[in-house]
Amino acid sequence: MPQNKNLMIRLTTIDRCLRNRYRRWTINDLIAACSDALYEYEGVMTDISLRTIRSDLALMRSDKLGYNAPIIVQDKKYYTYEDPNYSITQHQLSEQDVQMLSRAVDVVRQYQGFESFGGADDVVSRLEDHLNTTILHRKPIIYLDTNKQLRGLKYISELYHYISHKEVARVTYQSFKAKSSHEYYISPYLLKEFNNRWFVLCTAGKGNKRVLYTLALDRIISIERAPNAQFHENTLFDPDTYFENLIGVTKNLNDKTVHVELRVDNEQAPYVMTKPLHPSQRLVSQDINGIVISLDVVHNIELEARILNYGQHITVLSPPPLRRHIKRTLKLALANYQLHDDD
Repeated sequence: MPQNKNLMIRLTTIDRCLRNRYRRWTINDLIAACSDALYEYEGVMTDISLRTIRSDLALMRSDKLGYNAPIIVQDKKYYTYEDPNYSITQHQLSEQDVQMLSRAVDVVRQYQGFESFGGADDVVSRLEDHLNTTILHRKPIIYLDTNKQLRGLKYISELYHYISHKEVARVTYQSFKAKSSHEYYISPYLLKEFNNRWFVLCTAGKGNKRVLYTLALDRIISIERAPNAQFHENTLFDPDTYFENLIGVTKNLNDKTVHVELRVDNEQAPYVMTKPLHPSQRLVSQDINGIVISLDVVHNIELEARILNYGQHITVLSPPPLRRHIKRTLKLALANYQLHDDD
């Protein structure tokens, strides 16, 4: 258990003891109460030193956490609050605290539609009620692009649990191209959002023959814990660098970075320059007709979609395989319009 969590458990336990006016608390009583609380949360007995509790009391008395707790010692032995109504859970928020929490509420509110954040509605409502007693009620300022109708969002919190606890999940999955569903025993490693869809990167397979999968959460039919299955640590990719040469999420471990050059006309050039297609984007040249930019990315379906999104405003100059693929896609699109053209 992280030390900062241990600290907060001790502080809230001490606070609960000092608010109990029906008992007198020695420092040894506080040590015992904190040990019991940590056992309840952690499941193992923890030795807490006299020095630790004294440090906790000093921290509560100080302004480091904003408590300034009025802790006094009676009869040189018993600890209590001088103010019987005081609690560290009721200390006043500063104006800066209120402003920061208000902004945080604006952001969190955007995710209340996610079934995975069960209970978030209640938490945000209670936090807003508390803030509204301190500041004037106002409408949200931040609105995020979220799709509340997207399937699979209910699996986010469950998969987050499996990832953080390194547990295997049994997933029933059916891709758009598959005629029937398949069952996988996955070791999940991370969750990734792209273009308002969520994905889980995981491996499945037997023994050392692990295969890396990127599963879309909206294609998951069911998911449950597989308690008897062995979790396999991630040895296939580095999450910190895996997405560096990637637009989107689609990538095979053997995919190589390709150097892409695109011509962008004058109409869309300002947008592409101010909102790059990828962090690797560089300006190659510029003339009266527009600009040429380069990208160093993996050739995947998301790259193609991003290019096609600009229609006639972007032309692929290289590499040849990407140019041919985009050209063929546009020809097929034109053929569809000509086939159904009523004009």
